[in-house]
Amino acid sequence: MKPRRLQDLTTERANPQSNDIDLKSALEIARIINAEDAKVAAAVQHALPQIARAIDLVAAHFRQGGRLLYVGTGTSGRIGALDASEIPPTFATPPSLVQYIIAGGPKALGAEAEASEDSRELGRAEMVKRKPTKKDVVIGIAASGRTPFTIAAVEYARSRGAETIALTCNPNSQLERAAHFAIVTDVGPEVLTGSSRMKAGTAQKMVLNMITTGAMTRLGYVYGNLMVNLRLKNSKLAERGITILQHAADVDREQAHNALKSAGHDVPVALVMLKAGVPRAQAAQALKATAGHVRKAIALAQKSKRP
Repeated sequence: MKPRRLQDLTTERANPQSNDIDLKSALEIARIINAEDAKVAAAVQHALPQIARAIDLVAAHFRQGGRLLYVGTGTSGRIGALDASEIPPTFATPPSLVQYIIAGGPKALGAEAEASEDSRELGRAEMVKRKPTKKDVVIGIAASGRTPFTIAAVEYARSRGAETIALTCNPNSQLERAAHFAIVTDVGPEVLTGSSRMKAGTAQKMVLNMITTGAMTRLGYVYGNLMVNLRLKNSKLAERGITILQHAADVDREQAHNALKSAGHDVPVALVMLKAGVPRAQAAQALKATAGHVRKAIALAQKSKRP
């Protein structure tokens, strides 16, 4: 099937709400953009069932030792790279767990490389390098849903047994057909016609944040609404670790500080120690037995607590 013409896509249509925006004052411009941005959350809301499906799928594959691979070009590729790069410092996971592929390579994060997006060969070759397997989940990101680089990468990943998801802003796209299922956020025309770095990019960021945060929460790397699985690599994070323990274990600052020190500055271990009233070794053992699921580790440590 031939790709849809660019001018037929919703994201490429002129937006009547921003007609003559070049004649507006700065405040009027800001109001127009703000009013259009307010529509993004509603578009994402319509896709929540598919987003939830992606969360469970990614979490299940992580449990099996798999990876999440984002692939995209231009803004879409940069949004994927942003989310992937934020996961290790937020959840103390290895960089290999969530990866990104962007047309033009890492240099495209700060420089134009849009010419690469037309190459199916480059998209396939970049995915070949990652050696996708049935353990992995691949999310192809393209506002238009018609980018050759991304489509070819997703097609190859699917042929190797990986689970594949399309993230687009236009329904019934080539990318959607290439993937197992799609998350479609129909945000409508952009304020600047065709500038998908705006509403489309915002929607993509929201969805990827939901998927990774949701998956990590399902894995138990979140306790309550606290990101307890962080690494204390600087003074700000060390302070955050103490605050998290104070809140989660209902202890004072001194108790939190002492527990953290006894736990070797490992927040999940310290939290299990405090909540279950067990020593460091037993807390660490409980976390290992539950694959790092903090709430389950607390319950296990409490259950097996020595008399």
